Amino acid sequence: METIIEKSRTIVPDPILRDYDDASRTFQWKDAYDRIEWFDDGRLNIAASAVDRHAGSWRKNKVALYWQGNDRARKYTFLELSNLSNQFANVLTDTGIEKGDRVFIFLPRVPELYVSFLGILKTGAIAGTMFAAFGPEGLYDRLHDSGARYLITDSELKKRVYEIKDDLPDLEHIFVIDEIDVADDEISYPEAMKTASRTFDVAKMRPEDPAFMLYTSGTTGKPKGVVHKHLAIVQQHVTTEWVLDLHEDDIYWCTADPGWVTGVSYGMLGPWSCGSSVVVYDGRFDPDAWYGIIERYQVSVWYSAPTAFRMLMRAGEAYKNYDLSTLRHICSVGEPLNAEIVHWGMKAFEMPIHDNYWQTETGGILIANYPSMPVKPGWMGKPIPGISAAIVDGDGNRVPYNTEGDLALTPDFPSMMLAIWKNPAKYAEYFKKGWYLTGDRALQHEDGYFLFIGRADDVILTAGERVGPFEVESALIEHPAIVEAGVIGKPDQLRGEIIKAFVVLAPGYEPSDDLESDIRKFVKTRLAGHAYPREFEFVKTLPKTRSGKIVRRMLRAKELGLPIGDISTLEE
Repeated sequence: METIIEKSRTIVPDPILRDYDDASRTFQWKDAYDRIEWFDDGRLNIAASAVDRHAGSWRKNKVALYWQGNDRARKYTFLELSNLSNQFANVLTDTGIEKGDRVFIFLPRVPELYVSFLGILKTGAIAGTMFAAFGPEGLYDRLHDSGARYLITDSELKKRVYEIKDDLPDLEHIFVIDEIDVADDEISYPEAMKTASRTFDVAKMRPEDPAFMLYTSGTTGKPKGVVHKHLAIVQQHVTTEWVLDLHEDDIYWCTADPGWVTGVSYGMLGPWSCGSSVVVYDGRFDPDAWYGIIERYQVSVWYSAPTAFRMLMRAGEAYKNYDLSTLRHICSVGEPLNAEIVHWGMKAFEMPIHDNYWQTETGGILIANYPSMPVKPGWMGKPIPGISAAIVDGDGNRVPYNTEGDLALTPDFPSMMLAIWKNPAKYAEYFKKGWYLTGDRALQHEDGYFLFIGRADDVILTAGERVGPFEVESALIEHPAIVEAGVIGKPDQLRGEIIKAFVVLAPGYEPSDDLESDIRKFVKTRLAGHAYPREFEFVKTLPKTRSGKIVRRMLRAKELGLPIGDISTLEE
């Protein structure tokens, strides 16, 4: 197991992590509650904890949000964000909003998205976010299932809403952020904000009260609504300190859209609660644009996804055209981080990219490579203090080290989901013998590091051996001709399943028998005999979610002629 030690640019993290082993033994979440002092008679509000307490301190004139569009830029201080979100909370209150109402946001990454999200939380309503790329079907699934009463959108996106509005009996109010003259059943956001007060009596919520919800898609069925509570801000705050290593003078860029949980937990709530300045880029992926953002805003901490890093790798040495010297810490989430990307990070930025693991359902980081820990390329890291993780068998019993099994957690941490909206039976399926079952396969080394193998329904059984697709994909992308790979199991009479690989080639390479032969030889030197692909298919792109996860079920469905299932969260 190869090790890279990061030693140059990270700052010594929170004292609790200077001695990881000691912290893991002694830390309790009560310690965090006592330290942050956000509770007022046992109550709190996630938006006030993230923004308002800074607006009332010396940080009030510090920039909280640097927003960059394609042709314009804005910046907002903590005081301005607090005032604007108070105004929107008053607008909502004037329309008769009640605690627990669902309010959904259907916007690109514009400032109004962030303002309205905070304003919703301040009223005690439940905020929901949706990708701007959703079509009518994806919108219907979420708005209908949630019973959303309010929606915030713009003049272009609302056209999709009206295709389904007649089938949404609960939807009463549509706020339009960029129109003054609106239809009778709409409210002009700019007009309403003009006269709204900047003061608001923020709702004091019980820690277990619902705060926000996101819909996540599974292998089958409709997307399910994962509900998170106000208490989640505690874990988002401490993990921002511990894992992302944010400090007072950092400029932080999380590339995730708020339609994805990372864009909420670590694009807004966690970093703002730490008093950090956050960069938001509302534009399409482009290597020059991305490197330009880092250079222009002097970004020091960068949080992105393996797919984005692979795309940057594909762009060659474009990073050499920019001054990226302010970068000191880089993290990745969303899917497993291949070792090849970690090595590329060392080459391009002179520092490794730190993997971490969590899920929509968990609301916050669980397992991570901390700034103060050795990075083991391909491994997720160790559980944060306060998280008890284990590998268990089908009966919920722990298995020995270096044995593949189900990744399980004790569900007693602050950011654990509160519920699956209107689906208690589905919620109950996550738990067994006191464990929260993640649905992921993994193993644990004697040194405490965890290795991701794959989703339980992605693992391939070939010739009696279990093979995780991540292992095969990681070996494939080490070949210089391959930038992305997706692997599935394909039924086979002799072996039960064979491994089929779908590969995306780097610029300058074309599919050929010779290239396929070379790839086969290359991979056979890196994998056990049962684990290398028996079939290859060269493709232009792989199906991925907007968070960058390869959707292997779609590869499998197309290969075998099976139903594709929910596709609302796929990239265009």
